[in-house]
Amino acid sequence: MAQQPQLQLPKGLFGIIFIGIIGIIFLSKSTATIKGGNRGVLYKTFGEGIVTDQPALDEGFHIIAPWNKVDIYNVRQQNLFMEDMEVLSSNGLEIKLDLSVLYQPRVEELGLLHKTKGKNYVDVVIIPEIRSAARSIVGRYTPEQLYSSKRDAIQQEIFEEIRRKTVTQHVQINDVLVRDVTLPPTIKDAIERKLKQEQEFLEYEFRLQKAKKEAEKQRIEAQGKADANRILSASLTDKILRDKGIEATLKLSESPNSKVVIVGGKDGMPLILGNN
Repeated sequence: MAQQPQLQLPKGLFGIIFIGIIGIIFLSKSTATIKGGNRGVLYKTFGEGIVTDQPALDEGFHIIAPWNKVDIYNVRQQNLFMEDMEVLSSNGLEIKLDLSVLYQPRVEELGLLHKTKGKNYVDVVIIPEIRSAARSIVGRYTPEQLYSSKRDAIQQEIFEEIRRKTVTQHVQINDVLVRDVTLPPTIKDAIERKLKQEQEFLEYEFRLQKAKKEAEKQRIEAQGKADANRILSASLTDKILRDKGIEATLKLSESPNSKVVIVGGKDGMPLILGNN
């Protein structure tokens, strides 16, 4: 049986394939694609290392030397939620806080952030500063202040403290939100009872002041009426009363109804007698 001729590839084809594979690897190492909301920090292997004196690589496609490297950072605002963080109040009672911290890296300082803190900068910078600021600020207040009137002030103070301490560490703190304050149950119940009693006292004071104002109003009105009556009584003489009576009699006598007018009634006043 005759043997089938075997297909032989040109000797130079293997070299071309090898060179093509090397070229593909070389090309893949020479490009970087940065997606939206991210920036890239360039590392030069045969240069100064991490580039800190130039802006971070922007979004899009970039060609780089194959021996260099690009580290990608998310530069959007991010939310760090810290739950059940234990702190102490001014009188030593244990308080638990739930905080939300809005942060992002400073784009213009991204190279320095990568060089000094690294990609885990949240664990290295932000979380320790949050814990430190929360303990420092909360330790100035009583549980009652934390539970009621001072929460907004505490939230603002924690924000200012964290922002002040991180401004030189290449990250930006945009806001801090105190989501919840958890007190020991016995302390919470005592505070709620006290607040209820204070509210009831304020309501009682309000009703008392209202009653006092109403009594004062009635006294003033009564005094005004008494003064008016006194002035009127002092001004009414017998002559004035007779004149008024005569004036009224004359007006009645002019009406069409049949009547009898008798002059010389009681106290010299005229009397009017009608049909009835």
